[in-house]
Amino acid sequence: MDPLDAVFAALADPTRRAILTMLLEDDMAVTDVAAPFQMSLAAISKHLAVLAAAGLISQEKRGRVKWCRLEPDALKAASVWMQGFGQFEPVHLEAFERFLAAELGTPAD
Repeated sequence: MDPLDAVFAALADPTRRAILTMLLEDDMAVTDVAAPFQMSLAAISKHLAVLAAAGLISQEKRGRVKWCRLEPDALKAASVWMQGFGQFEPVHLEAFERFLAAELGTPAD
């Protein structure tokens, strides 16, 4: 999977976005990440695996505890891609529709 696709797929889920927001504060143990959610630890682990596969977080075992850390650089490519859309003028759909109607020789609704 393309790295940018993996990032956007990971960000598509509200639980994963909430986890990233939590990790903005500090590194967290997996059990602490799971605490606010009403789902099993296995379900949280799956969300963490998706985030890790996208490079958005890293996980490290310290003793018996697995810790999660936000990897903010992973969002750079997505941010650059999204910023590319900011340099274009907004599309005026009505004007575009009139243009197409004129080009195609059909009346606009």
